[in-house]
Amino acid sequence: MKVESLSNAGGCDVLRKTFASSLCLCGALVASQACAESTSNSEQEIALLKQQLKMLEQKLDRLQSQTAANAVTAARAKAEVKTQVKAEARSEAKAVVANANAAIAVKSPAPASGVVVTMPNNRPTICTAEGANCVAITGRVHYDIGGYNYRPNTAATVPQRLDSGENVRRARIGLAGKFFNDWNFALVYDFGGTSDGFGGAAPGSLPGGGVSGIENAYLSYTGLKPFGGRMAVEAGIMDLPYTLDEATSSNDIMFMERASPGIIATNIAAGDFRSAAGTRWYNDQLWIGGYVTGPATGAIHSASSAAPAGTSEQYGAVARVAGNPISGKDYSVHLGADAQWLIQPPRNLIANTQTVTLSDRPELRLDPTTLVSTGAIANVSGAQVYSLEWAATYGPLILQGEYFWYNVDRTANTGVPLVGASSLKFHGGYAQAGYVLTGEGRSYNAANAAYNGVKPAHPFSLDGGGWGAWEVAGRVSQIDLNDQLATANGITGGRQTVYTLALNWYVNGNVRFMLDYLHGSISKQASPVSTADVGSRFDAVAMRTQFAF
Repeated sequence: MKVESLSNAGGCDVLRKTFASSLCLCGALVASQACAESTSNSEQEIALLKQQLKMLEQKLDRLQSQTAANAVTAARAKAEVKTQVKAEARSEAKAVVANANAAIAVKSPAPASGVVVTMPNNRPTICTAEGANCVAITGRVHYDIGGYNYRPNTAATVPQRLDSGENVRRARIGLAGKFFNDWNFALVYDFGGTSDGFGGAAPGSLPGGGVSGIENAYLSYTGLKPFGGRMAVEAGIMDLPYTLDEATSSNDIMFMERASPGIIATNIAAGDFRSAAGTRWYNDQLWIGGYVTGPATGAIHSASSAAPAGTSEQYGAVARVAGNPISGKDYSVHLGADAQWLIQPPRNLIANTQTVTLSDRPELRLDPTTLVSTGAIANVSGAQVYSLEWAATYGPLILQGEYFWYNVDRTANTGVPLVGASSLKFHGGYAQAGYVLTGEGRSYNAANAAYNGVKPAHPFSLDGGGWGAWEVAGRVSQIDLNDQLATANGITGGRQTVYTLALNWYVNGNVRFMLDYLHGSISKQASPVSTADVGSRFDAVAMRTQFAF
């Protein structure tokens, strides 16, 4: 403020002096001009006065320029003063705030909880704070209802009818989790299968024909990570990832039941409820695994012939190599090969026989009756199954197929006379396709070398949500259990062909409704040496209500 006052005062004094000088100059000029007129207009004096006037004008210009410069300097100084004042004010304000904060007690962070509860895909999961130990509750319910239009070809056909109705196909509840990051476990019990048994005669079946029992009870170690992949060493009761269809979860398959050729293969020495020990290694492109297998849950096995239905345990092995060699953002190609060996068939210690039966129901479980079956093949020393698998996806489209070759060796030394040829050969396969109308695709599950299910992008909700995901699918499957016909020692298990159409509604990540239509035909003759027709045909419609977490 002082700088501005001084500058303005000095400029005013200079201007006053300049104006005074100018007035004096003008007076002098007038006087000079008057004198010049009276003294004959002296030209020398006029020139001198003009020179002095010009010098005064130049001096006046310099004084004006200096005054403008002083005004700029004063404004700049004023701005600097204001900036300094504001900075000092801000510093004082910060100091006040800091003092006020220092006076407030700071709350320390809450200590980490001992456990963390999460709900991935609505599965209640409890983990320790660092995530090294977890336990989760898992469960699923598959409730089926439907009916058959069954038409036996002749009065000699067995059976003459199939029962329509309902079936709690699966009702599982259990625990799954891990210890110290690398130890994984599962303990799952299945209360379902109310119509899945074989008249109560099968080992492990319950009165009324249902089959229930321990579905999973295993321990797996995953701490070994050779060659940049993931490896698991495991043992117990488990679902073996043998064949592509079996490696796909029952929550994710496109149809209510898997195709008969795969079911017949896995029932020999793999499949659900199977005791096993083995290892698998995988990365994003390759899966390799092998297991030694034993009897299934609930199978009666005893070394004492005095025990009811005394039967020794069976032993087998499975191996699989599969992979996803071609993949991109919205496409993939899957290829694989499988092998299975029944090394020691179950042996009935009372009858001193070793038998194997290949059979399946018509790709539906409302009635437990089998329409194709070899019956109990006697003198079996072993069996082998070899298969190829393939699949491809492109956006919402998936194509999948497998083909199986079954060999049964009849060379057992059981004391019972050997009947027939030393081996039997059967075959079968399926091809299927699915398309998600709402555009979702199926991701690849490298851990099982199979495909995951459909997860709706817009789950169904009446409160402004979507309508879930909708999928249509079709499948054709065929199994031929006939061999060495026209010979007394041949097998007439029958030839079954089933066409299936499906409509699936994925309501959300936990709920699904399935609607299947099946058309099947069974070609079967009365005996290896008789061509009498005892086949049948059928149509069936069934619906499944499914929830899982």
